[in-house]
Amino acid sequence: MIPLPPLVEPGPELTPAQVSRYSRHLLVPGMGLEAQRRLLAARVAVVGAGGLGSPTLSYLAAAGVGHLTIIDDDVVDTTNLQRQVIHRAEDVGRPKVESAASFVAALNPDVSVTVRQERITPDTAEDLLAGHDVILDGADNFPTRYAVSDAATALGIPVVWAAVLRFDAQLSTFVPGRPGAVGLRDLFPLPPRPEDVPSCAEAGVLGALVGQVGSIMAAEVVKLVCGFGEPLVDRVLLVDALTQRTREVPLRPVGDLGPPPAHEPVRELVPLPERSVEDVRDALGGAGAPLLLDVREPGEHALGIVPGALTVPVGEVLTWEQLDLLPERPVVVYCKTGPRARRAAAHLVRLGHPDVSVMTGGMLAWIERVEPSLPAY
Repeated sequence: MIPLPPLVEPGPELTPAQVSRYSRHLLVPGMGLEAQRRLLAARVAVVGAGGLGSPTLSYLAAAGVGHLTIIDDDVVDTTNLQRQVIHRAEDVGRPKVESAASFVAALNPDVSVTVRQERITPDTAEDLLAGHDVILDGADNFPTRYAVSDAATALGIPVVWAAVLRFDAQLSTFVPGRPGAVGLRDLFPLPPRPEDVPSCAEAGVLGALVGQVGSIMAAEVVKLVCGFGEPLVDRVLLVDALTQRTREVPLRPVGDLGPPPAHEPVRELVPLPERSVEDVRDALGGAGAPLLLDVREPGEHALGIVPGALTVPVGEVLTWEQLDLLPERPVVVYCKTGPRARRAAAHLVRLGHPDVSVMTGGMLAWIERVEPSLPAY
């Protein structure tokens, strides 16, 4: 790979206090005073102040990246605290951008911060991301990732990208404008269906893994800004925290697909009626009560189930080729919030089951409105 030039021109000379603060950077071969001046002059947009945003914001602020724009529309939740280390227990209910900005300000007064408490969409992405030198994509959903990627390509801004789930992670750096440049649509040409890609809220994630991956992302930003080393361009780094092994695969353009589609391809739809948790509760004790099918994972089942439910993970349900395992009565499928239940229910309909519905809101709705003694997760 041809070395990439620095993205940012050096800023003003360092003050004596800054020389002392960043002295360990100044001693690193390839960095020195000029590289630190580039960092202090850099403008980086961080999309997501959650699992990946937490370590990246920490290390970018500590490194002296001069300006950080933090973009996130969410608020801090108790379940975030297992891995989102820039937020504290007292921040629960507070907008993540505000909590993150407070953390950065306390860590390094050299860094200015802009907060944007909103979700990036295809209509807003270019306005939110314009004027930055690098974009760090720590989003947790594909619509936001595609909006960021398409806007970055249009603006010509490099993107450091990663995704994590359970024990696994993928990372890459996309630099548009180069001959043969690749982007997210070369890695994933079409967005997967939501039910095909469980979120961290549904499948879990090892907290320390996001720290490991976020640190790599921060290092990628530093290399791009300062112009040294070999960023993760044209390759995808795969991290398996369970075995602590890494490998990489090359990434090549998929060809000229034309502009991103205004509407994603139509997929097969299966009509799925829904039932409220109150309706399910009232039906449990009556004649002709439905079979409840809980398609969450065993670890989730251990946290509590709807009384009498049959527990079969969604992956196993999707292997069924016939309906012999189910009694001949109505089936109500549920998961944590809904996507896995809809996927399993659609499969049962395709197998020929005449009466399948989904419990609206899943187990979280049941906990909130029927059985609040169970722990929310």
